[in-house]
Amino acid sequence: MIVLRALVPTDAPAVRRVYSGAAVTFLGRRAMTDREAVEYVLHAAEWAAADPTVQYVLGVDVAGDLLGLVKLGHRPGGHGRVGYVLRDDSWGRGYATAAVRELARFAFTNAGFLSLGAKHHPGNTASGRVLVKAGFTRLGIRDGMVEYMLAARG
Repeated sequence: MIVLRALVPTDAPAVRRVYSGAAVTFLGRRAMTDREAVEYVLHAAEWAAADPTVQYVLGVDVAGDLLGLVKLGHRPGGHGRVGYVLRDDSWGRGYATAAVRELARFAFTNAGFLSLGAKHHPGNTASGRVLVKAGFTRLGIRDGMVEYMLAARG
């Protein structure tokens, strides 16, 4: 069972581990350093505390182990953008799908979003399966990325 939770300063080593290895292959970045992880956790707290919230960054926790992160950013008109990354040793167990579903539930019921978008690199077909299983509809390819949409149910 996954739990989405706010990040705390002691999560920095786990965040660095999430942003390493195969997990960064399609993210267009290199592995995160210790310093970058500390700064990222601090920024996540600042973004959450801002009024309005700049971006939600939540940890994907399974039995006290931070396996990944899900992100929810604001776009104009009540639209949000979803992102997620999980530690590569946790792939294939349904954690990403469960986390994206829970984030969507939060987005529509607590944060007031009307629709959500997401995208992934065309080579990352597993990410596309996560989005479809989480209820997103594939829209096509735009700017070299595969785009998806999920609307709030009325």
